[in-house]
Amino acid sequence: MIAPRTNAPRETAGSRPPHRRGLNHIARRVVMSAAVAAFCGLALWSERGMQHRQALAQTLQAADSLKWYRGNIHTHSLWSDGDDYPEMIAVWYKEHGYDFLCFTDHNILPTIERWTEPAKNKGGQLAYDKLKQRFPEDWIDERTVDGRVEVRLKTFAEISQKLAEPDKFLLIQGEEITDRFKNLPVHINASNVRELVTPRGGESVYQVMQQNVDAVVAQRERTGQPMLVHLNHPNFGYAVTAEDLMRVRGENFFEVYNGHPSVHNSGDAQHASAERMWDIILTRRISELDMPLMFGLATDDGHEYHNIPSRASEPGRGWIMVLAQNLAPQSLISALEAGRFYASSGVALEKVTSSSEGLEVKVAAEPDVTYTIEFIGTRKGYDDSSQPVTDNKGDEIWTSRKYSNELGTVLSSVKAAGAKYEFQGDELYVRARITSSRQHPNPSEPGEFERAWVQPLRGPGATTESPGDR
Repeated sequence: MIAPRTNAPRETAGSRPPHRRGLNHIARRVVMSAAVAAFCGLALWSERGMQHRQALAQTLQAADSLKWYRGNIHTHSLWSDGDDYPEMIAVWYKEHGYDFLCFTDHNILPTIERWTEPAKNKGGQLAYDKLKQRFPEDWIDERTVDGRVEVRLKTFAEISQKLAEPDKFLLIQGEEITDRFKNLPVHINASNVRELVTPRGGESVYQVMQQNVDAVVAQRERTGQPMLVHLNHPNFGYAVTAEDLMRVRGENFFEVYNGHPSVHNSGDAQHASAERMWDIILTRRISELDMPLMFGLATDDGHEYHNIPSRASEPGRGWIMVLAQNLAPQSLISALEAGRFYASSGVALEKVTSSSEGLEVKVAAEPDVTYTIEFIGTRKGYDDSSQPVTDNKGDEIWTSRKYSNELGTVLSSVKAAGAKYEFQGDELYVRARITSSRQHPNPSEPGEFERAWVQPLRGPGATTESPGDR
């Protein structure tokens, strides 16, 4: 990971947040972005199609040909800054009940020949000894160069052929496109990518995100291969604001929970949490920008695999549960784009039903564990005022603005293993958060309880009218 910034960047015309540039400027940028997306051929990634599919009544429950698949789509290995060999990481996930895993090393695909020196790499001799113990000698390619032992890192194709099993365990090739604007880190994951995506850069955080998303969309359209793009850890280095993220066309997924202990999921006194950003984005996308819903993911972002549990960035903290017809990239991505999934850090769901009447959740309850189900949303006519966040000197800092508590308010809270929220007629959207009474055994942040996040459902109040109309 790139070291976080220490000072906010100096604003330029390209980096100035939209709330300081006027709605006309926003409209021009949205039109320009839409034109770029059309040029890239976004037919396969139709935002309105996704929005329409998600709005239809659906019940998420394992039945007939549909099955829940558990997976992690943010993983690092010795191909970049992880401390273990990718085949060993795959074994860990396979043996811990995961159905799929996506490798997403920084700015590289595991498709080339690369050798590493066990005595000096991040995993050290410990990782190499464990590799030799787990795999037979004919699997490991070793050589000596100038008296130093080197080992060849296995490619994705080799590892997949060795460890993947049809309809039991799937490996997916991905990349963490690791970019920045000035000293602000901007990281975007591409899952099931076929070719390396070189970071595109840009003249603002927003432009960096948009240009990298456009590159993935263009590759998907050109190759015909299904791919998923999502923004990683928005609060890493406090680089990404809700106002910038909400405007990125083709970016409809972000990490509401990331298992790395240095990404500030909960924010702080000056910075909004990832969940708070989610509600700001959903509210303004629906009421002002006429854009698709933003979906929330949970991922590990694992880097360390040899001292579990600890306060390092380790596997097993957050994942997604996808309801799909089969264990294949196209099936999983189609399900994700249709909103047929939930994010989890420990809570399992039995059923989620969404319809024109409301949202219903049923937990796969465990003995001696209680659950709190909160339905969260924003009502039409919400207070749309906002203020900048300032430091102790009164100077504005680079972060999401402060909004009314009417954005993302708790509409209903029930202590039970099942609950239903019925629309009152003015909700822009409703999502659900389920919190367990059991603490997370190895959390991203100390003191966390196990949770699940249900994806948002558009409500009857979702129109493009002014939010100030009451």
